[in-house]
Amino acid sequence: MPDRHLREKRLSGANVFKGVLLDVWRDEVALPDGGTSIREYIRHPGAALIVPQMDDGRLIFVRQFRYALGRVMVELPAGKLDPGEDPAVAAARELAEETGYHPGQLTHLGLIHPCIGYSDEQIEVYLATELEPAEGASEHDEFLEPFELGLQEALEWVREGKITDVKTIIALYWTERYLAGEWVTK
Repeated sequence: MPDRHLREKRLSGANVFKGVLLDVWRDEVALPDGGTSIREYIRHPGAALIVPQMDDGRLIFVRQFRYALGRVMVELPAGKLDPGEDPAVAAARELAEETGYHPGQLTHLGLIHPCIGYSDEQIEVYLATELEPAEGASEHDEFLEPFELGLQEALEWVREGKITDVKTIIALYWTERYLAGEWVTK
């Protein structure tokens, strides 16, 4: 289905904020009907999320204080990509940093764009199995508490509102489908 009639064209733009994690841009765009408008958006380096599965089937989560929300959140391990970094390499690095494990096997489950209205962020999602202890060097400003839950218990936490992080929720449902043989990876 052709979508050229929906596309906008960048006319001009400026980086209005350059941060450690992300950059904010403000562009003027030409609209499909000939008009113009302003688009403000965040450029993000991308990220990798890992669903670490222990040999007994339990999954490793982390509790982490999220400043923007002012609360501790329950999440699967994840982190941003370094410039030019392969997402699978980032996934293994983040897993070691956040949980102290190295994946014996990584299975790519898919790609998500979590904030399409205002960000170009994309997150590659991996299932990590055959976990082995690893030397993890956590970030100096990152304080995490790893813990384990079974998949069905984690899905119940989603239904109860104890897990509300969208990337974690998507990864859990994809993992459930993959483990049931209903999700084919590429």
